[in-house]
Amino acid sequence: MKKEAVIEEGKKMLLSVFSAFLYAAGINLFVVPTGLYTGGVMGLCQVIRTVLADNFQLSFQNFDIAGVIYYVINIPIFVIAFTRIGRRFFAKTLVTVTAMTVFLSVIPVTEIMKDDMASCVVGGLISGTGIGIALRMGSSSGGMDVIGVLLTRWKRDFSVGKVNLVVNLMLYGICFFLFDVEIVVYSIIYASVYAVAMDKAHTQNINVEVNVITKTNSTALEKEVFDQLGRGITKWSTLGAYTYEQSHILYITLSKYEVSRLRAIIKKHDPNAFMVINEGVYVDGNYLKKL
Repeated sequence: MKKEAVIEEGKKMLLSVFSAFLYAAGINLFVVPTGLYTGGVMGLCQVIRTVLADNFQLSFQNFDIAGVIYYVINIPIFVIAFTRIGRRFFAKTLVTVTAMTVFLSVIPVTEIMKDDMASCVVGGLISGTGIGIALRMGSSSGGMDVIGVLLTRWKRDFSVGKVNLVVNLMLYGICFFLFDVEIVVYSIIYASVYAVAMDKAHTQNINVEVNVITKTNSTALEKEVFDQLGRGITKWSTLGAYTYEQSHILYITLSKYEVSRLRAIIKKHDPNAFMVINEGVYVDGNYLKKL
């Protein structure tokens, strides 16, 4: 990997760690003190923690064991991310989830606000923004993010959002029978604010089409796009109407957050290449959705 790429990936790793801190702060300072339950795998871990504390009289004081349970559950998910999605995604997810577990363990559970509704909104904004930043950096918080990506590749009409919705419906159904209705309602409000904040920080699968007009017939350029981005290229030869010089058009469809990496690859091989970028296009068929 080139020095510039290493520096760029290092910055993304640091931002992923910062996003894990934001998430943990939102959980331990607003969600847990209010007795709320987040969605997804973390919400399930919180239910397990509560059952252990209530049924076995285990006292965790200001230490929230849900973070440790979350890490243990994610171990097989790490294996899936490594074998089925990719090493870079695995490495970033491992760093992010490890940082989340550490921050959830060291940030004391402290009640900042007395009002439950305010805790729902503020906690959802902070933790949702944190995970949104992680997703934008090409990482994830593990859990349903990874499962959602795999299901999206298996069946095209799946999405991470749909998978999380189904899991949350089942989780809050369990909470409805175990806890007070008021807790379930506030937890649903939190989950809704969390989802909106996450989407604002990272809008998933914004499809972008890129047309690259280049006079360089570079197989090295095409190979780097294949290897670094995992995207296909449609290529055809063209003729300039003014100069009558031979050129090539490369058509590539990818996500919004891959465009900067594609631009760097194109400029590396042909600084004079002409690029036309259209955002928000609808793509159907054999197209790989990514986080």
